[in-house]
Amino acid sequence: MAVGKEIRTKISSIKNTQKITRAMEMVAASKMRKTKDRMQATRPYSKRIGRIIKHLAHANPEYKHPFLVQREVKRVGLIVISSDRGLCGGLNSNLFRKTLTYLSQWQKDQIEVDVCTVGTKASGFFSILKSNLIGQVSKIGDTPHLQDIVGIITIMLDAYLDGKIDELYVVNNEFVNTMTQRPTVEKLLPVVAGEIDEKLSGHWDYIYEPDAKEVLDHLFTRYIESIVYQGLVENNACEQAARMVAMKSASDNAGNLIKELQLVYNKARQAAITQEISEIVAGAAAV
Repeated sequence: MAVGKEIRTKISSIKNTQKITRAMEMVAASKMRKTKDRMQATRPYSKRIGRIIKHLAHANPEYKHPFLVQREVKRVGLIVISSDRGLCGGLNSNLFRKTLTYLSQWQKDQIEVDVCTVGTKASGFFSILKSNLIGQVSKIGDTPHLQDIVGIITIMLDAYLDGKIDELYVVNNEFVNTMTQRPTVEKLLPVVAGEIDEKLSGHWDYIYEPDAKEVLDHLFTRYIESIVYQGLVENNACEQAARMVAMKSASDNAGNLIKELQLVYNKARQAAITQEISEIVAGAAAV
C-alpha cells in the first residue's frame, strides 16, 4: 500500500511542523506580554516630551534652535525600524510598502534620501533598492536599549545640523492591539508646531535655566532619542504580536491539512481492503 505509506509520511511531517509552530506561538505570546509592558511604560514620557517640544515651536527665546527652522527640502533623512527575523506575517512588507509610497513621491519631487536602518529586514530591503544607506543596526534582541540606536541617531542629527539633510523622518510599526499593527511615518525635524491653549496664546513662554541654548540643545536631542526609541519598542511589541498570530494561523492550517490527508488516507485504505476482499472472493469462486 504505497499510497497509504506516502500519505502517512506527509501527515507525520505536518504534525512535526505543527508542533514547531505551536511552540513558536507560545514563545511569542510570552515575549509579547513583556514587550507590551515595556512599550506602555515608555509611551507617557515620549508623548509628554513631544508635547513640550511642539509647544517650543510657538515660543520666542533669544536662541532659535536649528531644529525649529524650516528650509527648502532637497534631501531627507529616513530612519526605518523593522524586525531582525521573519515569520511575523505581513508586518515588514506592510511597513516597506508604506515607505515606498513616500520614496516614490520624493523621487518625483527630485528629493534625495539618506537611510539609516534598524533591523536585518530593513537593511536587506534597502540594499536591494540600492538606497543610500549611511547607517544600520541589527540583532538588537528582545530587550532594546537606547545605547543600541544612539549611533544612527547621532549620524542623522549631525547630517541635519551640517545641512546635508533638510528633514528627518522615522518609520516604524505602531502597536494598536494584538491583532492590529499599523505602519507609521512620523516627521521629526524640523519640529512642527502643535496646538496650544487659546487662553495662553500670545503671552506665554518658558523660563530657561541656565540659558536657552544649553537647555534646548539638550532637550531636542533627548526628544529625538525618545521618539526613535519609542518606535523601536513599539515595533518590537508589534513583531511578537504578529508572530503569535501568524504561528496560530499556521498551526490551525496544519490541523486542517492533517484532517484532509487523514480522510484521503482512510479512503485509500478502504479501497485497498475492498480490493483484497474482492480478490479473495473471486479466488474462492474459481476454486
